[in-house]
Amino acid sequence: MKKLLFTPGPLTTSRTVKEAMLEDVGSRDYVFVNAVKEIRSELLTLGHVSQAMGYETVLVQGSGTFGIESVISSAVGKQDVLLILANGAYGERIVKMAVIHQLQHQVLRFPESEIVTPEATINYLEAHPEITHVACIHSETTTGVFNPIGAIGAVCEQYNKVFIVDAMSSFGGVEMDIDALKIDYLVSSSNKCIEGVPGFAFVICKKAQLEKCKGQGRSLSLDLYDQWAGLEANGQFRFTPPTLSLLAFRQAMKELQAEGGVPAREKRYKTNKITLDTGMAELGFQQYLQPGIQGHIITSFLYPDSPNFNFERFYQKLNDRGLIIYPGKLGKTDAFRIGNIGQIFPDDVKRLVQAIKEVLEEEGVVMPKQEKQTV
Repeated sequence: MKKLLFTPGPLTTSRTVKEAMLEDVGSRDYVFVNAVKEIRSELLTLGHVSQAMGYETVLVQGSGTFGIESVISSAVGKQDVLLILANGAYGERIVKMAVIHQLQHQVLRFPESEIVTPEATINYLEAHPEITHVACIHSETTTGVFNPIGAIGAVCEQYNKVFIVDAMSSFGGVEMDIDALKIDYLVSSSNKCIEGVPGFAFVICKKAQLEKCKGQGRSLSLDLYDQWAGLEANGQFRFTPPTLSLLAFRQAMKELQAEGGVPAREKRYKTNKITLDTGMAELGFQQYLQPGIQGHIITSFLYPDSPNFNFERFYQKLNDRGLIIYPGKLGKTDAFRIGNIGQIFPDDVKRLVQAIKEVLEEEGVVMPKQEKQTV
């Protein structure tokens, strides 16, 4: 049985992306070096920037978290002060990185059910002129909230702060003009909206900022400047690269373009979300977030108010049907999450909703009656 992943990543991938990994390739082979070159260039294009505009792409082995830690530990110098805007688990993960690397840092926290606001950011920067860098999550997959990175970026430009954006689960599934958004460092991953497989993260950044990282890295393997310098010198990674993941990613990028680029993929993901939201509302589920601040990447649903609902059994019965959802990650609220991204389509979402209905009936979970509605 083919399983479908309704998660924020790793995601369901196409057969042709998987098949791209069937041929072994050496890390110094011309074919592989050329693939890396293509990927670095195409990622700039997806972000509507270029080397001529002063931007570079750096590929970092490991998960997306490796990419974030590479930036945080390389870009923030000893005299710098990082402000972390946090409204979920992934903002808090950056806080942990800052603590481990002994960075000077401060945290401006918001409730998980609310967005990071430019007004609060302005007030904080006014009160703390020592801040030099600001980090923010775009799609905070703890809940599915979309933070207004365009407005935050404008604030950072106004106050001359370096802006670091974790766009892990949104880049490739949301149209993003990195220059217009005033982003200095954008970090994402191979196994998210571009629909590749796990293996590496990528950083799209301003070359002028990247050059300031020279000699600042606090880790050998995560030194962002040295990683870039190595790629620039001979097109090769400093250490063993995830060769097959990169070949799969190159194929995934071709399929993204064949679909119609980021606008077409964003449209499909939004259609998936509308289909999901409508079906779940008809079953009686309530969402955790208000619609106005919610993105289309992942949706958080509150547990049913029923003594018969047991998430572990609910999850397992869906898994047995080949449908994988995601547990909740909220601090104080019981919820589960369903992703709308990856190689899934509205008919797949309808299949999931039907399976959820069947499992609820099997478990004797009585849901509140809801009128049919279009979300």
